[in-house]
Amino acid sequence: MNWPDTQTLTPQRLLWASVLVAGITIVLKTLAWYITGSVGLLADAMESFVNLASAIFGLAMVTIAQRPADDDHPYGHHKAEYFSSGFEGALIVAAAVAIIWAAGHRIFDPQPLQQVGWGLALSVISSGLNGLLAWFMFRSAKAYRSIALDADARHLVTDVWTSAGVVVGIGAVALTGWLWLDALVAIGVALNILWEGFQLMWRSSQGLMDEAVEPEVLSKIDETLAGFVHATIRFDHLTTRRSGQRRFVDLHMHMPGSWSLGRAAALRTSVEQALMSAVPGLRATIQLLPSDVEAHFDDEKDLI
Repeated sequence: MNWPDTQTLTPQRLLWASVLVAGITIVLKTLAWYITGSVGLLADAMESFVNLASAIFGLAMVTIAQRPADDDHPYGHHKAEYFSSGFEGALIVAAAVAIIWAAGHRIFDPQPLQQVGWGLALSVISSGLNGLLAWFMFRSAKAYRSIALDADARHLVTDVWTSAGVVVGIGAVALTGWLWLDALVAIGVALNILWEGFQLMWRSSQGLMDEAVEPEVLSKIDETLAGFVHATIRFDHLTTRRSGQRRFVDLHMHMPGSWSLGRAAALRTSVEQALMSAVPGLRATIQLLPSDVEAHFDDEKDLI
């Protein structure tokens, strides 16, 4: 079987697929809750509504992130994806609180479950759809360096584990007759997705605060620069940051002051091209300085 490649599975297409799958799972899980009366399945269905809202918002943010740079946004719109991740995390937290509220009442007033077999079958089918979509999303999120796609994939995986927990819990209720287990499973599900929601919100906040590039990316940058180091050439004051799909690096390149501007510029161009070839999506900015000149940062007067 030939699987679609990452060039076919663009973030927009996968998020459209996520919207479609979320709609299907809402129908399946709501039906599962309706025929069984399980608050655990109700919690599972509520998370699918979060999936739908998250996919729609993620699709909007990915579309904005791909807009070209303009006068008001000279560095592009790539950070829009972080809003998607943060929004998804906030929705997950809200859903978890609602699930805990609903399940809390059932602990003290447990209700018998109906047609458990059909309810579990519908839940398993929904989980299979979410798991398959999450697998494709993780592949494309890595290829496109998309935090919005990664966030949606992580949420879908959480949804799969949620459904697995619900299935185990309802199966235990059917075997033991302990009706309170249904509500307990729902609360456990809520705590799990609550943790995932906080994780997504944290990752989003770090991206919005210009977090440095990943260690493996920094290693590639250092390795590339090492290929240009010479007795008369050195690099310093290297800083990096992430902005959605983009990576940025700024540094100083020192060379002999006797060099012509043309020779210095030609070497800088070679270094920039090497860096951007080594790290896809990287934008390099290099300031030229004579070997005997040092730049000074963090002067006290600059911090006032």
